[in-house]
Amino acid sequence: MKPAPRPPDRDLPLLEGLAPVLGPHTRLMLLGSFPSVASLAAQQYYAHPRNQFWPLLGALWGVDLVALDYPQRLAVVRERGLGIWDVYAGCRRAGSLDSAIHDARLNDLAGLRQRLPRLAALAHNGGESARAMRITATLGLPVHRLPSTSPANASWRFERKLAAWREVFALYDIA
Repeated sequence: MKPAPRPPDRDLPLLEGLAPVLGPHTRLMLLGSFPSVASLAAQQYYAHPRNQFWPLLGALWGVDLVALDYPQRLAVVRERGLGIWDVYAGCRRAGSLDSAIHDARLNDLAGLRQRLPRLAALAHNGGESARAMRITATLGLPVHRLPSTSPANASWRFERKLAAWREVFALYDIA
């Protein structure tokens, strides 16, 4: 008798996420789910050219972030009091879709308050990240769900995403 075949995701390598982007003035921590294939390859958050993350922040702040190199973008992010990280520290996944994530390991979300004394709130970028709201809600800070900047979220126009993000960022003087 042959053994049952292993699920294909079990044969995938365990992927490791990116280090958090933090600064001494971080007031709002933005949490994605897990970096895309393009982001992992570049070792940069939101590196896929169709992801609207950098254009959206640029529109919020009146800065052409897309024209800046990555270290300059991160400097602007830190200067504004924004932190960037992901809910998952690692996972198995074929491709970049959140729906393909398996064997996910959480980042130390509970440790955010100790690491960031000025942290005032958390915001989840999209639905998969927002699945961790039950955890982030226990930190005693406001938690927001923002529409995903992923190219997979085509149902929201850029202007609609921008309005939702502007509303949350304004609450914490990030916009």
